[in-house]
Amino acid sequence: MKELLDRIARMPRFVEEAVGAAGPERLAARGKGEIFSIREQACHLRDLEREGYLVRVRRILEEDVPDLEGFDGAAVAAGRDYPAQDAAAAARDFAAARAELVAIVSGATSAQLARQATIFGKRITLSELVAMIDEHDRGHREEIESLAGAEPA
Repeated sequence: MKELLDRIARMPRFVEEAVGAAGPERLAARGKGEIFSIREQACHLRDLEREGYLVRVRRILEEDVPDLEGFDGAAVAAGRDYPAQDAAAAARDFAAARAELVAIVSGATSAQLARQATIFGKRITLSELVAMIDEHDRGHREEIESLAGAEPA
């Protein structure tokens, strides 16, 4: 669990560095298909962390086998006009929310890490949720790395 927590704790710095290194054109450039721009990535990660992952962690720790809600990132992005938002502020807010999540999970006992919930019709533990967060981070890290290395349109 420590390795997982260390890895997810590093994601905000990666995002902040990517945002800081990108100029205005690269911040706004979208990837092929429906890939969010770097700015949109920062906003998505912030919102998912605050409204998805932190809520899920708290509910797992506070409720008996809660049924966790999904998070429709595309709908949230469309409704919040991510392209008009401040990427650096979103990255900072993501970092603060992730630090809170890591602190909560770091303080969890073995019994708490084994607490269960259901999501998308599947039963998971808090430990498995942390692994899902890590996997989600990995996908966004790859997208951001691809966007950061691409020529701006």
